[in-house]
Amino acid sequence: MAADALPPQTVRSAPDRLLAVLAAFDHAHPALCLTDISRRAGLTLTTTHRLVGALTEWGALERDAEGLYHVGLRLWEVAALAPRGLALRQVALPYLEDLYEATHENVQLAVRDGGDVVYIEWLSGRSAVGVHIRVGARWPLHATGVGLALLAHSGQPFQEAYCEGPLAAFTPYTVTDPARLRRELAEVRRSGVAVSSRQITDDAVSVAAPVHGRDGGVMAAVSIVVPHATAQVPVLIPAVRLAARGISRALGWQPEAR
Repeated sequence: MAADALPPQTVRSAPDRLLAVLAAFDHAHPALCLTDISRRAGLTLTTTHRLVGALTEWGALERDAEGLYHVGLRLWEVAALAPRGLALRQVALPYLEDLYEATHENVQLAVRDGGDVVYIEWLSGRSAVGVHIRVGARWPLHATGVGLALLAHSGQPFQEAYCEGPLAAFTPYTVTDPARLRRELAEVRRSGVAVSSRQITDDAVSVAAPVHGRDGGVMAAVSIVVPHATAQVPVLIPAVRLAARGISRALGWQPEAR
């Protein structure tokens, strides 16, 4: 997520300046005027004007009738080529829809990006528990079901570095103790499922399972989020596992024979 404002001259190379302009936009700031882009990118107004003009001409940015800039469709077209983005979403969507139809609860698909989980699909019903999630949203790995599933199957050096923190707390139930987090990750690997109870909001429980790619590695995670008060985790686990397994097979994964 872009900082609210970067000090001028922080970004120096031409590619970094272009990226700083794009990074000025986020979910909290989807529409910006030229001055705001300049301030948030840490660039002079003259430089910002030149870069924004080039990005707008190419289609990465669009200018509305009020003079505000938005991320352009050309950028979306390029982003859609990412194998962990739209392509993965298209493969997974039928299985996510089946999981939603079976439960009518929040269903999510996410991938790991560094120490964050990024949501690339979300299905929700009108009566489902409210969640602070939307497509493109980021949350720390340790506080979500999909994040725990992804973290548990990351490389050991990365896991160790992550567990050493800092581990942000969002509710009194968020796991912030490194030793406890390590134990939870070990349990995720043993059971094949991750359960995050009231870690982001104190009224929701998430049950997640890893999605395997063709090479057997974990490339995503699928989850269902339900109200804590009525959560029946043992009932949800088989449904989530089935969805994750279906997506994995559709991606070319072949489970090892037991």
